[in-house]
Amino acid sequence: MAWLVALLRLVLGVLATPLHLLQLLGLWAPLCKRYFPHFLRRFTALYNEQMAGPKRELFGGLEARARTPGRLALLELGCGTGANFAFYPAGCGVTCVDPNPHFERFVARSLAEHRQVRVERFVVSAGERMAQVDDASMDVVVCTLVLCSVRSQEDILREVFRVLRPGGAFYFLEHVAAEPNTWTAFWQQVLAPTWQLIFDGCDLTRETWKPLERAGFSRLQLQRMQAPLSWKIVRPHIMGFATLLSQAPGVGEV
Repeated sequence: MAWLVALLRLVLGVLATPLHLLQLLGLWAPLCKRYFPHFLRRFTALYNEQMAGPKRELFGGLEARARTPGRLALLELGCGTGANFAFYPAGCGVTCVDPNPHFERFVARSLAEHRQVRVERFVVSAGERMAQVDDASMDVVVCTLVLCSVRSQEDILREVFRVLRPGGAFYFLEHVAAEPNTWTAFWQQVLAPTWQLIFDGCDLTRETWKPLERAGFSRLQLQRMQAPLSWKIVRPHIMGFATLLSQAPGVGEV
């Protein structure tokens, strides 16, 4: 089967030759940064419609995490277009972190539609390096459909440990690699290189549950699911939350 994966990858690579040439010329990354927010605005509207139930379940108890009642300090990694604002409670103050500055105006639009939320600031930064965010300053960190495209999941989780206060929690909802020896896993392997190029680094084959299990959180509640999505290739998901009861050791240092 590996030979068939390699063959189909080659065919897709040939079809995507113009994109590869743009990438070699250094032109694709800036173009992608500009067009991707427009694509993601449409995609997240559909995603929210189909995933409203799981998102309501995941974020249903957020207000109880606030250190000060009615004033939840929440940091969202890879905030994108602000697609999660609809699920945040009243009095939620959001620090948005995203490496793409072109998302900021989309966040402003979402904020206008969801006035129970206030955005404290928009930080243009990779999640692996959030020096602008103080230690132990957040009640909650949220990450949805982001860990598939970051450079280092382990570095992200170290930063989550740093910015969360003791008693805080990390909420996640991510598409992941399918079960081995399934047709979904096969097509994920075939599509992965071209998909990653087109969709701003998104990797279909990441086993994101593994770094979460190794991270050393005090409690990890992780659920695997088949998301009710139109695109079967991204239906395998994990969702849940992890609690930090103390300043635990860094990722992998248990």
